[in-house]
Amino acid sequence: MKLTTAVAALALMLALGCSKKGGGGPPRVPVTVARAEQRPVPYELVGTGTVEPRQTASVQAQVTGILTRVAFREGQDVAAGQLLFQIDPRPFQAMLEQAQAMLARDQAQAQNALADAARYAELVKQDYVTKSDYDAKRAAAEALQATVRSDSAAVANARLNLEWAAIRAPIAGRTGRLLLREGNMVRANAADPLVVINQIQPILVRFAVPQRHLGDIQRYRQHRLPVFVSPSPADTLFSEGVLTFVDNSVDTTTGTVLLKGEFPNRDNVLWPGEFLNVRLQLYIDDKALVVPSQAVMTGQQGTYVFVLNQDGTARSQPVTVERPAGAYAVIAQGVRPGDEVVTDGQVRLVDGARVEVKGSADPARAMEGDK
Repeated sequence: MKLTTAVAALALMLALGCSKKGGGGPPRVPVTVARAEQRPVPYELVGTGTVEPRQTASVQAQVTGILTRVAFREGQDVAAGQLLFQIDPRPFQAMLEQAQAMLARDQAQAQNALADAARYAELVKQDYVTKSDYDAKRAAAEALQATVRSDSAAVANARLNLEWAAIRAPIAGRTGRLLLREGNMVRANAADPLVVINQIQPILVRFAVPQRHLGDIQRYRQHRLPVFVSPSPADTLFSEGVLTFVDNSVDTTTGTVLLKGEFPNRDNVLWPGEFLNVRLQLYIDDKALVVPSQAVMTGQQGTYVFVLNQDGTARSQPVTVERPAGAYAVIAQGVRPGDEVVTDGQVRLVDGARVEVKGSADPARAMEGDK
C-alpha cells in the first residue's frame, strides 16, 4: 500500500514538472525592425511621362528634279545648314542664265528708251516734236523699266530654285530613315518628307499631374524645379532635368495639367517616344517623420504599424500616412521619433505578441538606394 502511494506521488510530481516546463506560452515571432526618424525628405509629384524631341523638322524638296546625291547616312547626327541632298542643278543653272540674259537685254533697251524720252523732253520744249510723240517715248521707257523689274524678279526666283536644289538641314539633330535614294525623281512639296530630323540634345519629357497640385507648382516654380526620370520606379539610374513648361489650361477631360521638363541628354539615354517614370521635386521637408514603407500595413480600420514595447511585445498602432517618399512613408501622426516599428514578420503578429528581433533595417541605406 505504501509502495503504491509513493509511486502515485512520484507520477504526480513528474506530471506537475512537465506541466511547468511546457507552460512558457507561444514561441516568440522573429521580426526585423527599424526606428521612426526625422530626416530631410523631398516632396515629389510622381507620374508617367513621354519623351519628345525639342524640335522636329520634316525635310522636303522645294523644287522638282532628279536626286543625284545623298550627303549623309540615315541615323546620323547633322548640323544646322549641313548639306543633306543634292538635286541635279543643271536645269536650274540654265534657267538662271536665261533669266540673267533677258534681264541684260531689257536693261539695255530700257536705258535706250530713257535716253530717247530725255531727248524728246528737250525737243518738245522747242516745238520740234509734238506732245503726243514725247508721251509715247516716255510711256515706252516706263514700260521697259517695268520689264526690267520683272526680269530682276525672274532672276531672283531662278537663283532661289538653284539654291533649293541643294537641300540643307534646317536644324541640328539626328536624322531618321531615308525615304528616297539617289536616282529617284524628287517632287516639290510632296506629301512624304525626304527625311525627318529630331533634335534630341536637349530633349523634352512631357507629363501630367492632377490639377490640385497646380497651386504648389506655381508657388515653388520661382526656383528651378528639378525633374527626375527613369525607366521604372524601382530603377536607381535616372536622368535629371528642370521644369520648363506649365500649360496655360487644365485638361477638362482628365483634370490634369500638362508639364514639360528639359534634359541635356548628352549621353543619348532618352529617346523620342519612350515612356518613363517621372518625379517632379517641389521642395525638401527637412524634418519629415518617416518609417520604411514596408512597415505600414492596411486593414479594415485603415493604415497601421506594429510598434515594439519595452517588454518585448508588439502592439498595433494606427498611423496617418501623409505621403509616400520612395522607400519611405511620411507619417503625419501615430508614431514618434525613436519608436521601433516592425518592417518584416508583421503578418504573423497580433496585439501583445512576443517578438524576437532578428535584425534592423537601415533607413539611410534604403533612402540612398532609392535615389
